[in-house]
Amino acid sequence: MKRTLAILVGNPLSALGVILVAAVVLAAIFADLIAPFPEHRGAVVDFANFNQPPSWQNIFGTDLVGRDLFSRVIFAYRISLILGVVVLVIAVPVGVTVGLVAGYLGGWTETVLMRVTDVFLSIPPLVLAMSMMGLLEPTLTNGMLAVTVMWWPWYTRLVYNITRSEKEEGYVLAAEVIGASKLHVIFREILPNCVPAVITKMTLDLGFVILIASSLSFLGLGVQPPTPDLGSMVADGAKYLPDSWWLTVFPGLAILVAVFGFNLLGDALREILGVEQ
Repeated sequence: MKRTLAILVGNPLSALGVILVAAVVLAAIFADLIAPFPEHRGAVVDFANFNQPPSWQNIFGTDLVGRDLFSRVIFAYRISLILGVVVLVIAVPVGVTVGLVAGYLGGWTETVLMRVTDVFLSIPPLVLAMSMMGLLEPTLTNGMLAVTVMWWPWYTRLVYNITRSEKEEGYVLAAEVIGASKLHVIFREILPNCVPAVITKMTLDLGFVILIASSLSFLGLGVQPPTPDLGSMVADGAKYLPDSWWLTVFPGLAILVAVFGFNLLGDALREILGVEQ
């Protein structure tokens, strides 16, 4: 704890990352309490206040049907974080397990698993997600599926490299000598040494998942209206630049804050956990 506090105090950017991520997470969790107009997350119209610039009543302005933009950004954070967490909850166990098995067993198992992983890694992530979403109905569930399919190989490659080096260490050889099973060696001996690197990457990836999901929504392949989504709000507002600048600027800044915060937090965790770059 003392070392963690020393790192955060000594590195202002790390402390800033913690603050930004805490603000985003708390805003998403307590959106119903924070948002001044919680009903504006849905199919609500208020043509008397449509397309209004920022004011004391609507600090981010209003959109083209009169909904409070600040309220919709807050609820969009909730959607983005749910998507990011679900994607990583599915992708991380799959990628880590494949990497552990391939790295420890070697032989034809390693060849088959890692060549499949390389095939997925050879395709640009956004292109793969767009291809899947082009075949599926653009819903939140399908968006999670598309992002998950392209995310697990990164954890496979990370854990595979760690496993290749760890399996030659003395503690692994000692476990094998006393008759420990392969499952015991993989999940009880090697896996704990992969956890710091995996946790650091998960923190960094939350920001990138939000960015990819927003990119899909920007292209009309993600979350569909009237559900608030940062990418779709940027896309809708871009048509009315520069006059109605707030329609694009504030959702874009919201994406920037989330991605920047998770990247800074990931760098802080890398230093705290002693993960090599």
